[in-house]
Amino acid sequence: MALLHELRTQGNWLFRYRGTLPILILIPALLVFANEVAKGWPFEFAYWEHVKYFGLIVCLLGLGIRIHAVGHAAKNTSGRNTADGQVADELNSTGMYSVVRHPLYLGNFFMWLGPAIWTLNLWFILFFIAAYWLYYERIMYAEEAYLRDKFADKYDDWAKVRPAFIPKSSGFVKAKYPMNWRKILRQEKNGFAAIFIVLALFEVLGSVIFHRGLSLEWNFWTIAAVVSIVIYFILKFLKRSPILRDR
Repeated sequence: MALLHELRTQGNWLFRYRGTLPILILIPALLVFANEVAKGWPFEFAYWEHVKYFGLIVCLLGLGIRIHAVGHAAKNTSGRNTADGQVADELNSTGMYSVVRHPLYLGNFFMWLGPAIWTLNLWFILFFIAAYWLYYERIMYAEEAYLRDKFADKYDDWAKVRPAFIPKSSGFVKAKYPMNWRKILRQEKNGFAAIFIVLALFEVLGSVIFHRGLSLEWNFWTIAAVVSIVIYFILKFLKRSPILRDR
């Protein structure tokens, strides 16, 4: 099989299972973090609390990028479709898509860079960046091949002046469609809850290892995780109600 066909085949397969990457990254991240805590680090680091909140800000930056991209995207694009493969009734070219070709994957990157930062292990952070790029490079290749087949020259004209992953600093075009908050609440509740659940998991694991036993503290991280879970189930319950359905 020619390399370009192989990359596209791999990309389409990874696209369907792209939700598994966080799990594949989370497990080694927790192991690295546990090892660091067992050595007394990072709890003895003077700026550890600052690092934790910085990691949260990085996560929320990623979520914000996703919210802007998804909320302003055309219908039947930028979704969480997996079983049906690629879907695009229209080429998104405004809003976040006017400065970068793959804003959703950029958002995902920051959302999972936050937990990687919590490890305070430079080698793991570099490993995460490399693994993320290798994983999503094939997905982006397959997605762009699909869009080029469907939109032809229109896609080429749009893509040639927009970087794939690192946003350009100029040329932002106001979004064509208004923010669809119902769509945001339906689709981004998973990511919102995942941020606080994962960070609380790090916090609890670190506390258990550092104190040599289960010591669940109701601090910001555990409370935020519980609140995010409650919000998730409320939104999941309301997902098919008139409140969250598009009108």
